[in-house]
Amino acid sequence: MDSKNLLLSSYLTPGTLVQHQIDSFNRFLDNGIMKAMGPQSLIEPNVEGFALKIGNVRIGNPSIIEADSSRHSIMPNEARLRNITYAAPIYMEVVPVIRGIEKTANYGEVYVGDLPIMVRSNACNMKGVSRTQLMESGEDPDDPGGYFIIKGVERALIGLDDVASNRIITTKEKKGSEVKSRVFSSTPGFRARCVVTRNQSGIFSVDFPTVSRSLELTLLLTALGMSGKDILNYTGNMLPFKNDMLLNIELSSINKRDPESKAVHVLNSSEAFLEIGKLAAPGQAKEYQMKRAEMQFDSYLLPHIGSGEGSRIEKAKYILEMARKATAVANRIIRQDDKDHYANKRTRFSGELMEELFAYAFRFFLKEVKYQIERMSARGRRLSMQSIISPDTLTEKIAYAMGTGTWVAGQTGVSQVLDRTNLISTYAHLRRVKSPLAKKHPHFRARDVHGTQWGKICPAESPEGQEVGLTKYLALMAKVTVGAEESSAEQEIRKLADIKPV
Repeated sequence: MDSKNLLLSSYLTPGTLVQHQIDSFNRFLDNGIMKAMGPQSLIEPNVEGFALKIGNVRIGNPSIIEADSSRHSIMPNEARLRNITYAAPIYMEVVPVIRGIEKTANYGEVYVGDLPIMVRSNACNMKGVSRTQLMESGEDPDDPGGYFIIKGVERALIGLDDVASNRIITTKEKKGSEVKSRVFSSTPGFRARCVVTRNQSGIFSVDFPTVSRSLELTLLLTALGMSGKDILNYTGNMLPFKNDMLLNIELSSINKRDPESKAVHVLNSSEAFLEIGKLAAPGQAKEYQMKRAEMQFDSYLLPHIGSGEGSRIEKAKYILEMARKATAVANRIIRQDDKDHYANKRTRFSGELMEELFAYAFRFFLKEVKYQIERMSARGRRLSMQSIISPDTLTEKIAYAMGTGTWVAGQTGVSQVLDRTNLISTYAHLRRVKSPLAKKHPHFRARDVHGTQWGKICPAESPEGQEVGLTKYLALMAKVTVGAEESSAEQEIRKLADIKPV
């Protein structure tokens, strides 16, 4: 056997072609669940001096509760035959916090719901079982796995091909008069689109979620804590960008002129927040307008950088970097970014999709627990975990999304019934990659084969009709990496470049 055939035969072993799905889900089990829960692991109801803290999470083995309330382990084939979901129980540590002090006598592990388990993943009951035992259990020992069983139906999570999150993409508009720097700022369960626009005159404006109209760049930077001197110091030696910022500062609404004395008053951070608050909540009290503006900036403006007051300066510097890149593209110092280049894209498989769904469902779970605590406290009843935690809340949210394919943010077709026409069809379905773009629109450039797809996406395999070029498949020997923790990589980069954190 020559070296080429040896390489191909060793690669095409059972399960290898769908290993990216299994690896992605395993990473979700190891790190994704805690990452999705991280920002929202404290439940603070409107009960004086009482809170609940969610600790470690443990995923059990796939099992089912029978009619006599007994729980026993199941194999995938039993889930298919009995039309049930192949899922494992989720247990969370719940610690009461009384007046800011965590009590050592906690409630222990509490059952909070069920999580569908991918066949052949680390949490699957087929893991580590011999071929003989699998056949005795009615299982196919050569089944590649990589799919879920929801109410007896085998369903695959389709990879979503989208623009990379937390990455500045700068492009010229069709008319050529505007340049826009976009970033899809993503945290588990939430994605916010921030846009910095430079018009033909060099004036910048900023758009982000919950803001009904564009904001002046200098007004936003002032609210975030930057003075005009700080802004000019950040421009560095790039003369076109410095000229743009001088123009924006000169024409900005932060310069308030007194009609009588003709003196100019430059707004400070609090006054800038109030000006933005007037746009966010017109006609309301000043205190409410301030809180509304601060909430918008902390929660919806570049949430991947942070969600507290301490991250405002970092957000201001990031927005200035977006404006700098827009000026560089407008003055042809650098080329505009290609949205279809695969360096500017990321494909999300089962692990990231499940992390996004779990964070979404977990928010509803926390709201329900908070409501039950407040309800029982108002009635003067003693709190118990059985009465305030309903496992159905988390279970139903996840099961509904996986059963219908309707995902977070209105995406459809993410979960599909697995094609079992033959083995090749099954492998192809589990290697499918879907674009979130609407199939009714032309999107000619997005449908074209891009040169950077070489070795990653098959240039020939795509359906005919409206989905041509939007539904794609991984190349035969494409290798998908599961990613790495950004924080550790950031620390190493800072060491190499001697960059001091802000």
